[in-house]
Amino acid sequence: MLWLYNFGIFLYSVVVRLVAPFNPKAKLFVRGRQQTFQALHQHIDAQKKHIWFHFASLGEFEQGRPVLEKIKQAHPEKQIVVTFFSPSGYEIRKNYQLAAGVFYLPLDTHKNAEKFINAINPELAIFTKYEFWHHYYQTLRKRHIPLFLISGIFRPNQIFFKKYGAFYRNILKNVTHFFVQNQESVDLLISIGITQARIAGDTRFDRVFENAAHLLTIQEVQDFCAGHQVFLGGSTWLPDEQLIAGLANDNPDWKFVLAPHEIHAEHLDQLQKLFPTAVRYSRLKTQPELKAQVLIIDNIGMLSALYQYANIAYIGGGFGAGIHNTLEAAAFGKPVLFGPNYQKFQEAKDLLQLGAAISISNAAELKKGFEQLNTNSNAGSLARSYVADHKGATETIYKEIESTSL
Repeated sequence: MLWLYNFGIFLYSVVVRLVAPFNPKAKLFVRGRQQTFQALHQHIDAQKKHIWFHFASLGEFEQGRPVLEKIKQAHPEKQIVVTFFSPSGYEIRKNYQLAAGVFYLPLDTHKNAEKFINAINPELAIFTKYEFWHHYYQTLRKRHIPLFLISGIFRPNQIFFKKYGAFYRNILKNVTHFFVQNQESVDLLISIGITQARIAGDTRFDRVFENAAHLLTIQEVQDFCAGHQVFLGGSTWLPDEQLIAGLANDNPDWKFVLAPHEIHAEHLDQLQKLFPTAVRYSRLKTQPELKAQVLIIDNIGMLSALYQYANIAYIGGGFGAGIHNTLEAAAFGKPVLFGPNYQKFQEAKDLLQLGAAISISNAAELKKGFEQLNTNSNAGSLARSYVADHKGATETIYKEIESTSL
């Protein structure tokens, strides 16, 4: 099975190089990794020990960030190395100040794993939620370097729990300790012989709670929304935006703010066609006198603060691979709407059960859900209470790592 895994990594590297000239993300993916080892030698002293945090993308960074910052606060002398798999994480956080260096993770080959771990000399490694790499995990274990997975969540349909999943089960067995989100994950791990797991919860609750407690004013957006009820679409994709366009036409007294997941020129042009009179944030920033019903956020990094201005939030992605982060809106006490693909996310199911969220599948359901949340004065407070009641994972994880590995 190892040969097939290695071939898959090789094939992935070939495909991404072939599409790089035509795809901006693939281009960043390839170009960034071409520079990783040179950048490591320039910025990282391999004679010093480091704590290695790895994140798949920006969402996982925000999820694991509370643990990183807790460790740095308690041990300011510790040097931290951060890696990302995805360009969307690296490009936004490449200048993160608490890290000695931020890098793309080289693809998972035996040679790369040995070379990378030699370069950063980790005293421990912390991965957030997922990313299970055979060679990196095995190299860490062979060198007796503790490896922790935080905010993990497992489902029965994953390959680890299939009859043909022995190779991937063995990857998991390299992990020193799993901090998972729910009892189902503990039970699933036990079913394949892994007992080094405990429920700690989801560190995202700590992150979004802290974010909501420290408001960052965005004056242009605040002025744009002043005096109006506001519908905010966060991390939206085209299928989400097509539905929202109809809702905006039916509710001219509301302001609509859209923070799309993709902000490349082609998608922004699509949005402009859906909302012909919309103003983009980059223009509003230089021309605050512009008036419009719809504001398009054409940059990355503001969304977590934008939810404070909403009355109702819509979370995108539910007509694709899965919804994005509902907790950022919930932490501000905002009821949420999202598409039908939410089953992988426990918090979405919890918010639905509480009556703080509604899932929709078409324009008629969006209109009905919008009206229901607009008249339900308790939905927002239920969402906020849910977040407050589930924070605390960071402290649980930190105490265990502190007592065993720091």
